[in-house]
Amino acid sequence: MNETTRYLQSVYHEQSVDVVALVNYLLIDAVKANASDLHIEPWESTIVVRVRLAGVLQELVHLPLDLMDKISGRLKVMANLISYQTDLPQEGHVAASPEFGNVELRISVFPTVRGEKIVIRIFDPKNRSFDLAQLGFEEETLSAFVRLLSRPNGLLLLTGPTGSGKTTAIYAALTHVVSRSGPTMSLSTVEDPVEFHLPMISQAQINPAKEFTYPRALRSLMRQDPQVIMIGEIRDPETAAIAVQAGLTGHLVISTIHAGSTTGVFARLINMDIEPFLLASAISGVLGLRLIRTVCPLCAQPYQPEPALLKLLPADGLEHATLRHGTGCSECVETGYAGRTALTELLMVDEVLREAVLQKLPTRALQQVAAQQGMRSLWQNGLRRVLQGQTTLEEIMRVLAADAF
Repeated sequence: MNETTRYLQSVYHEQSVDVVALVNYLLIDAVKANASDLHIEPWESTIVVRVRLAGVLQELVHLPLDLMDKISGRLKVMANLISYQTDLPQEGHVAASPEFGNVELRISVFPTVRGEKIVIRIFDPKNRSFDLAQLGFEEETLSAFVRLLSRPNGLLLLTGPTGSGKTTAIYAALTHVVSRSGPTMSLSTVEDPVEFHLPMISQAQINPAKEFTYPRALRSLMRQDPQVIMIGEIRDPETAAIAVQAGLTGHLVISTIHAGSTTGVFARLINMDIEPFLLASAISGVLGLRLIRTVCPLCAQPYQPEPALLKLLPADGLEHATLRHGTGCSECVETGYAGRTALTELLMVDEVLREAVLQKLPTRALQQVAAQQGMRSLWQNGLRRVLQGQTTLEEIMRVLAADAF
């Protein structure tokens, strides 16, 4: 039983609920469960409180609807928001406090027809490792990625959906550069927002309200003599153009971009009016990322997937496979999974791929060229994790359903 439920059972009726204590217990439960997010949302007849554990939402508790305004008001006070404003979105920040296990909170309030929906992003420094070797990259991916980071110039891009580990990977990459080069390198970042403060790195947070945008920050940063530049996200043509130009003029530029696949990055940037010949010269590599849940070691048992799914596994690999799944226990909250690890697809841009980009080949054709050059896809690496017993075929299908065929 969680702390919130214990507290609710200890009060006689709804009017006796101390909203300050209730909100504290909700946050404590979320932190104890190692949740990445806490969702508080008014439904038809109750307030549902859910936590995101290893990328999947799970219900924590249901509360009476009458408490919604009080809960919203309390969280707004904590985040220094306008408490009486209920018809516009608001965002705020709560600094780390021993009361909640020294985690930082980013609070987003969004008006809906049933009332305000609140989502709290939880940043727990204890659960963030910025060690590249600890992220779970495949061995060949890790060694190739480290080689890319040792280059003096070029554009290194990370792609994947929201919550796929891009920020953690990019911070780990910067930490690796710092640990390798120490004070001999000048590293600067432009982010929205700065999620963690990194040692020996100059970090800036954009502020569109004051016209401190990505393009303006980057133009100014180029006069700061940086050797490594991290851009939080390439989201507009102007930022893309500056990033490509910086990669071509002696800077190592690391950034993220939303694209359907690693090879789809080229089409995305071409749609931003970047010339293919510039992309072919500037981009040194693209890392595709996903996060997959790993089997709980305490309740792991051998298992046989459904016949339809089993056909997806390579026949030659099944002979020596170790297929496992978790049956569910108290340690994994009956999910069968404990923790997550990175699943990667690293596209190394070589002369063959550059020529294909210059010819403006479509994304699918670029994917085939990359595969011929030795790139292992997310799907191939996912199946390899299944055969090794690290995760389940069902989990790979959940995360990579669109990439399966």
